[in-house]
Amino acid sequence: MASEPPDREALLSLYRGYLTCLNEQDWARLGDFVHPEVTHNARPLGLAGYREMLEGDHRAIPDLHFDAETLAADPPVIAARLRFDCTPVGMLFDLPVNGRRVRFDEHVFYRVADGRIRQVHSLIDRDAIAAQI
Repeated sequence: MASEPPDREALLSLYRGYLTCLNEQDWARLGDFVHPEVTHNARPLGLAGYREMLEGDHRAIPDLHFDAETLAADPPVIAARLRFDCTPVGMLFDLPVNGRRVRFDEHVFYRVADGRIRQVHSLIDRDAIAAQI
C-alpha cells in the first residue's frame, strides 16, 4: 500500500531544506532530501550520481546559488522557477561563458516519493545564456 503524499506545506518545507542543502554544499545531508533512486530528466542517476552532477555544477559555477523565484506545490509535485545570477568558469551547457556573468532561469518539476525527491524534470533557458555571451 502506498503511503499518503505529504501535504503542500510539508513539500514546500522539504524543498526549502533541499535548496539550503545545495547552497551550503552540505552533501552529507543530500540523502535527507533526495531519494536513493532519483532520476533526472528520466535518466536514472541514483543518489550518488545526482550528488556527482551537483558537485560538478558547483565546480563549473563556483558562485552558484539556487534561488527559487517561483515555488508551487500540488502533492506529490513541486514546481519551481529557479533564478541564477552567476559567473561560470568555462563552458556552461556547451556555451563558452568563460568567466562572464550570466543570468538565466531553470524551470523544474519534482515528484516526491517516500518523503524525498524521486524525479526531477528540468529545463534550463540556454537561449538566455547564449544571448549574454
